[in-house]
Amino acid sequence: MSPPCPRARPRPAPGGRKAAGPGLVSGGAAGLSQRVPKPGAAPGPAPAPGPPGTAMGPGRRRAALRLRGGGSLGLLPGKVSVFQLFFAALLLGFASLLWLQLSCSGEGAPPGRGVPRRPCPPEPRAPPVADDDPSWGPHRLALLVPFRERFEELLAFVPYMHRFLSEKRIRHHILVLNQVDHFRFNRASLINVGFLESGNDTDYIAMHDVDLLPLNEQLDYGYPEAGPFHVASPELHPLYHYKTYVGGILLLTKQHYEMCNGMSNRFWGWGREDDEFYRRIKGAGLQVRRPTGITTGYETFQHLHDPAWRKRDQKRIAAQKQEQFKVDREGGLNNVRYRIESRTALSVAGAPCTVLNILLDCDTNETPWCTFG
Repeated sequence: MSPPCPRARPRPAPGGRKAAGPGLVSGGAAGLSQRVPKPGAAPGPAPAPGPPGTAMGPGRRRAALRLRGGGSLGLLPGKVSVFQLFFAALLLGFASLLWLQLSCSGEGAPPGRGVPRRPCPPEPRAPPVADDDPSWGPHRLALLVPFRERFEELLAFVPYMHRFLSEKRIRHHILVLNQVDHFRFNRASLINVGFLESGNDTDYIAMHDVDLLPLNEQLDYGYPEAGPFHVASPELHPLYHYKTYVGGILLLTKQHYEMCNGMSNRFWGWGREDDEFYRRIKGAGLQVRRPTGITTGYETFQHLHDPAWRKRDQKRIAAQKQEQFKVDREGGLNNVRYRIESRTALSVAGAPCTVLNILLDCDTNETPWCTFG
């Protein structure tokens, strides 16, 4: 059995003062002291009782933020508020994130210093297309995206749709149909141009809005052999719910699109071209089919468009208001007038697409509402 440790003798306090003896009680971590009254002395006012279950009064809790002897850590002042601690932690967290980003991207340390550079974590990639893999199927989709000055939406759309279609083993080619002329936006004419420029390596098309992303993996983007397939049906689209609506996302075989003579070129500005195309589908003897068994309702798609930020061109000029409800029985694929200014292959976050800069032409005698003038 080891001998007991000798009891430490009290050391004199600095400056010749006596250390706290039986008549003094140390003030906790603060190093503050309060005297215990001597026997027979008149008692002073009692301190205010703390909340139930607490062992430390308010004064001692405040004092606990100080070091013994009134010193400090050297980094923090003697008194530190909760807000100051939170702000310091926030700055530390921000600095840590910045360091991680710089070290991940290779900018945090110059080369040749012996500091290893960690690769950035890769984003999820779409599975590669194997030409000899039968699980991808024999058909190839031309995803036609009418477009003008909506780059924020396009940056989200291209990688998302490439990954979505690749995970469903659907061969595809994304064509961004960028209208670069000075006429009003013409979605239908752009789709006609995309159809004509899509090439012989695709056998069906998707007329796809750039601001509409499918969220349900059960949605079918396969070859619509039985007839036009309206993916963004009125029961699922977040905004449009009338029975004859065929906008947003519509799949057709190239043969069926030719049977309709494409879409009318008379619709300049926003809206109504889908309603006219529905009549063309019916006139060609085709039946529109829609998804079944989808239980996500109006949460099936994400609509990226912000009407407060990007206004739609809904003006009706001259006779446009009357003409928009008529069926165009003459125009379509056969008379669309355009010129391809450029064709550029791009990769957006690893997702391939082709951007067609398209100059549409307008006969102001036929459709004077193609300009605002």
